[in-house]
Order: sequence, then C-alpha cells, then structure tokens
Amino acid sequence: MNQAGYALFETSLGVCAMAWRQGGDDAVVTALLLPEATSRLTENRMAHLCGESRANAPPRIAEVIARVQKHLSGAAQDFADVPVALEGAGPFAQLVYATARKIPAGRTLTYGEVARAMGRPTAARAVGQALGKNPILLIIPCHRVLAAGNKGGGFSAYGGIETKARLLALEGTAFIAPRLRSGHAGSGR
Repeated sequence: MNQAGYALFETSLGVCAMAWRQGGDDAVVTALLLPEATSRLTENRMAHLCGESRANAPPRIAEVIARVQKHLSGAAQDFADVPVALEGAGPFAQLVYATARKIPAGRTLTYGEVARAMGRPTAARAVGQALGKNPILLIIPCHRVLAAGNKGGGFSAYGGIETKARLLALEGTAFIAPRLRSGHAGSGR
C-alpha cells in the first residue's frame, strides 16, 4: 500500500518540514522546506505544497531528517544517496536537479557552469528558473549554485539570499554579497 505524509522537525535554523511517499519498504522524499517565519507557516506551506497529512515519518525518512538536522548544525552531510521523487518536474528540470546534486558541500558552481555541465551552455537563466522551483531544498542543493562572478543570485526559501548565505557558511563557503548603492538603507549614510 502506498502511503504519503509530511513531518515537521526542529533544526538549528528553526522548524523544517519533509514530505515523502512510501510504497512497501521504499520511501522517497518529495519535498523539503526550510523554516518559514513561524512553524505554523512552515506547516501550512507544506500542507498546501504536498496535499498530504502530517504523519510519523517511516524509518528511512526519520534517518534523512536526522541527517538534515546534523547538516543544519554544521556537520555537513552527503545527501546523494537519498531517493527523491520529482513529481511534476520536466526533463530539463530533472537534469538540472541531478547536476546540482553532484555539487559537494563546501563547493559552489555558477548557473552557467551547471548549464555547461549539462551540455546546455546557453541555458544559465533556465537553470536558475528550474532551481527556483526546487521542491527538495538541501537534498537538491540549489543553495550551492551562484550567479556569475560568484554572486548570490536568488534563493526561493524564506529569508531569500540571507538564508542561502547562512547555508553556505555552514558548509564553509560563501559568495560575493551585492554592494548597496549610497543612500540606500544599510549603506552607512
């Protein structure tokens, strides 16, 4: 019998949520959300995203949750072995996600480098668009993909580029932060 659900769990960043689908002994991750502004918002977003009910995580998913907790506490984890289901992702997005999954913690690539690695050297913008729809953050490490010149680019999780910077810092790397123009908030004037 196929079962699906999601679980909320505490991390050093706040409450995250993971959704899964299980058939027999196999369980696959279908979504992973980083913390929203409140745990209630995280739960509401996950319930809307996956359409499932909150449930106890099966053993394989509980193991993945424990690894996410360790990763977000600064003990880098390799999630390459975690099975995922990318329902609704087309062939191009699946190729982007597969390429991003090969980027190890502590390393980054630019959108253009990912496009070239896929054999699509002119598809940097399309790579960015696909990563902006990534439903399985961390496990598909879109935070490790930067804009040209090693600038932050975008990040779809709550907190945006600041959350991306925090994730990269946990992994021992960083990007070049954009400079604020004079007269803007935080410019010191």
